[in-house]
Amino acid sequence: MSKRADRCGINMKRFCREHEKRLERALAEEGPTRALLDRHLEKLRWVQHERLVHLIVLVMTVLAELFTVDLALLHPETNPTAALVMLGLAVLLGFYFYHYFFLENTVQHWYRLTEELREGLKAREARMRSETKGKDDDA
Repeated sequence: MSKRADRCGINMKRFCREHEKRLERALAEEGPTRALLDRHLEKLRWVQHERLVHLIVLVMTVLAELFTVDLALLHPETNPTAALVMLGLAVLLGFYFYHYFFLENTVQHWYRLTEELREGLKAREARMRSETKGKDDDA
């Protein structure tokens, strides 16, 4: 990724999509490995942190929206200004909800991928143990 493309932050949708493609490709080529699981868990922690930050921002934005609604209802003289602020915050909330739910759904999906990786890794390790045991029995 170029420095220019990363200047305004990471495109989370692309980041998640690319990680899932790399994960699928690695699973198809070499199967589940401990390194692949560790890398996936590291990226999962990053997305969980991003989700937490967005939840905090979302709650703060909801509180600001409630404050402006309260201001408009209790102090009618601030109506035009409060209405503009309410409208702006409502639009912002729509985008925040959309992005937060994207992050939440991605984390839930990655939990399932983590379980699939762990099960595949256990099966691979069990196969390797049985093959090693079979070779030892033949000797």
